Amino acid sequence: MKLIVGLGNPGKEYENTRHNAGFAVMDALAESCSVEITQKKFKALIALTRINGEQVLLMKPQTYMNLSGEAVQEAMKFYRIDVKDLLVIYDDMDLAVGKIRLREKGSAGGQNGMKNIISHVHTQEFARIRVGIGKDSRVPTVDWVLGKIRKEEQEDFQSAINLAKDAAIYSVTHTFVDTMNKFNRK
Repeated sequence: MKLIVGLGNPGKEYENTRHNAGFAVMDALAESCSVEITQKKFKALIALTRINGEQVLLMKPQTYMNLSGEAVQEAMKFYRIDVKDLLVIYDDMDLAVGKIRLREKGSAGGQNGMKNIISHVHTQEFARIRVGIGKDSRVPTVDWVLGKIRKEEQEDFQSAINLAKDAAIYSVTHTFVDTMNKFNRK
């Protein structure tokens, strides 16, 4: 079984914010799989589905970003999911809006949700897809990540969401190295 996790914050006030890019990818993924991520379990909203014959657990932690690892750890323990079968999708200020970047492993890079997941799964060696949300030096970081995508960025942002969704689907039945080679673009 594979576990695909999209990071974000629950609640109406966080809908369509930059920090919820991971949730946006999960919604697109669920739509592609004709499921809804609505079942409450593991401090998260989940859906079980199949992608190209492989069983996949889709997850949107409801712990708020900074405690995402709690939900991930509970699901991995319950289903006995190996860390090599974990994929985490989240926002990244260091990437321009419209860009995605895939990595097999690495540090949290200052992203608090990733810090918490690394702490709970006891390794940095799991796949991740970062979705660019850009940054504006004139806007404080908290205001930026919790702000809405600007109208002029909507098309690029949606393009990145769709690309990340396609990469996640591809990764289910291909090695992550193959997935990176196909979806990491300069």
